[in-house]
Amino acid sequence: MNFQENESPAEAMSSNNGLKTTLIGIIVSAILAVIKALGGIFGNSYALIADAIESTADIFTSAMLWIGLKWSAKPADKEHPYGHGKAEALTAAGIALALAIAAYVIARESIHNIATPHDAPKAYTLIILAIVIATKEILFRYVLKTGEELGSGAVKADAFHHRSDAITSAAAFIGIGIGLLGGKGYEAADDWAALLASAIILINAYRIFRPAIGELLDEELDPELNKSVRILAAEVEGVEYVEKCHIRKMGVMNHADLHIWVNKDISVDQGHDIAHRVKDHITNNFPRFSDIMIHVEPDL
Repeated sequence: MNFQENESPAEAMSSNNGLKTTLIGIIVSAILAVIKALGGIFGNSYALIADAIESTADIFTSAMLWIGLKWSAKPADKEHPYGHGKAEALTAAGIALALAIAAYVIARESIHNIATPHDAPKAYTLIILAIVIATKEILFRYVLKTGEELGSGAVKADAFHHRSDAITSAAAFIGIGIGLLGGKGYEAADDWAALLASAIILINAYRIFRPAIGELLDEELDPELNKSVRILAAEVEGVEYVEKCHIRKMGVMNHADLHIWVNKDISVDQGHDIAHRVKDHITNNFPRFSDIMIHVEPDL
């Protein structure tokens, strides 16, 4: 099978599962955003309103992810012989940028509210936040599990966005709780909580952005995978030595470039056969390799 011309079963499964988790994330985030916004407005809690901003950002980033996964799942063509997998990394970087913007907006408004006297939040906002925290944590674990199964940086980035939402909700819960228990003089506690949450969101944005940039620059992201591929190649009869192995990630799939040494006295046809057996042996053990380029050299 030519993996560069046809979408592999692994790519098709990854695309479908990724789109499914993304759609669930969009629906859940939209419902929670409305609940938190109304709760924050009528419950007099900016921390809850900031939380609603985070959920709204979730909707936009999940929509970005949907587009990115659709784009990255497109098969290779004449203009893109390696496929469109880099779109997945671009999407992850975009999600990180959206997180950073949300963190800035929340921090700016939190500082403004800290300097502006206001009434304490209503007690029922704690109930809303408890429900939100539980919902978002469950969603985070579900999306992260899917992202790890698919090896998708963008899906895992979306999962951490849900975790960021849960963190802002937890910070708001603590801040509102302090404000209610402390009474007069502690009204700004939930604003301080929102400010703290913005810093945590910014850290998560960096955690998403760093590997996405590494993938876009073809950085060696998994040394253990490289080691395993070398071992598999060396197991094939006729391979004298594995000189080089370079692996780059293209969306949820991998591409590899191998240099192997074979007996200098064998025919070109025999060398070609060894290279094919190396490729088959690796892809049988690691189905997420969409293509492996093998350079055969004579053993000196």
